Amino acid sequence: MSKEQEEKKDEQSNASSLVQKIQSLGQTNVPQAPDSNIHVLSIIGQIEGHVQLPPQNKTTKYEHIIPQLIAIEQNPKIEGVVILLNTVGGDVEAGLALSEMIASMSKPTVSIVLGGGHSIGVPIAVSTDYTFIVPTATMTIHPVRLTGLVIGVPQTFEYLDKMQDRVIQFVVNHSNIKEEVFKDLMFAKGNLTRDIGTNVVGADAVEYGLIDEVGGVSNAMRKLNELIDNNRGNESQVIQ
Repeated sequence: MSKEQEEKKDEQSNASSLVQKIQSLGQTNVPQAPDSNIHVLSIIGQIEGHVQLPPQNKTTKYEHIIPQLIAIEQNPKIEGVVILLNTVGGDVEAGLALSEMIASMSKPTVSIVLGGGHSIGVPIAVSTDYTFIVPTATMTIHPVRLTGLVIGVPQTFEYLDKMQDRVIQFVVNHSNIKEEVFKDLMFAKGNLTRDIGTNVVGADAVEYGLIDEVGGVSNAMRKLNELIDNNRGNESQVIQ
């Protein structure tokens, strides 16, 4: 095989590898970038769980995010993670699974709520070590709902109630909002047209204690670097 043929074969191999990454992860870069110690993880659109959504829906598939979080945790070159959120919510159990994984990471994490962090996006937003929200972003807090066939028995209500409690407890444990305040926002009437719940905007989310600070990318990067420096200091003390 000639040198030109070998180069052509390498190019085709790289192109197919790139396409494979886009198809499997929704992005070209996996958490192995040697040029940065910070990985950016985007959670965009609807969070897809056990049921595949229609192709026209913009989705974040939880089976794509989970292996990335494991890869980040295992990669010694990555020292911090920024979570970018612009989500309408989605599957409750998938959203809680992602929230628990992010919360249990040993590396410093910071989240930014951009356009919106609605519904099950609220637990994901508060699962990081420090949280930011841009002034125009909104967070919709409402009760858990079911779609599709529902069995009309008391046990169905109990199941929904327990699932809702899991969401409430997670948010309360990972933010500064009080349980009574969060429940009041969740069950408020009249804030949403023909619905129940509350739409919280920017600074209001901080005032309620749901989010730590109003800010954007520069604020988040500054805070994350501060957390990384603190984490390095703690590791060096342990080694000594």
